[in-house]
Order: sequence, then C-alpha cells, then structure tokens
Amino acid sequence: MKSKKNLTRFTYENAAFEGWRLCISRAGTTFTRYFPDKKFGGGKKSLAAAEKTLGELKEILENSRRVDGKLSATTIKKAEKLLANAV
Repeated sequence: MKSKKNLTRFTYENAAFEGWRLCISRAGTTFTRYFPDKKFGGGKKSLAAAEKTLGELKEILENSRRVDGKLSATTIKKAEKLLANAV
C-alpha cells in the first residue's frame, strides 16, 4: 500500500506499530491521528477508517470560521473530538 496525501503508511519490521497516520495542517494548527492495523483488523480496514475520518475532518475545517487568520477554538475542539472518536 502506498501513502496518499495527508495519509502516511507506517510499516516497520522491528517495531510494534503498523498502520496509517492521518496528519493535516490548517491555519497554523496540526491534527494527527494513528490508525493501527491491529485495532482496525488489517491494512485495508485501517486505511478505510483513516480516509473516512480525513473526509469528515476536511469538511469541518473547510466550513469553519477563522479568527485573526487562525481556526476558532470551537472548530479545534470539534476536530479533536472527531479524531478522538474515530472508529
């Protein structure tokens, strides 16, 4: 599997983690979440969960208000809650 924009594949032979990392930055704020293969039942399922979450996160960020060029506190809380509850 190959990495995609905002999604990076991590596969290490000597490490315990294998899966996808979602990382997106908007207006000076970076959001990151890991989607391990073990938790989601394999590489394809963890990728599907990461892509779904990325789509929802982009929708929140693109429809958000900016305060002095930065994301509002409410938008950041919504995004962090989405990432925390991603299944």
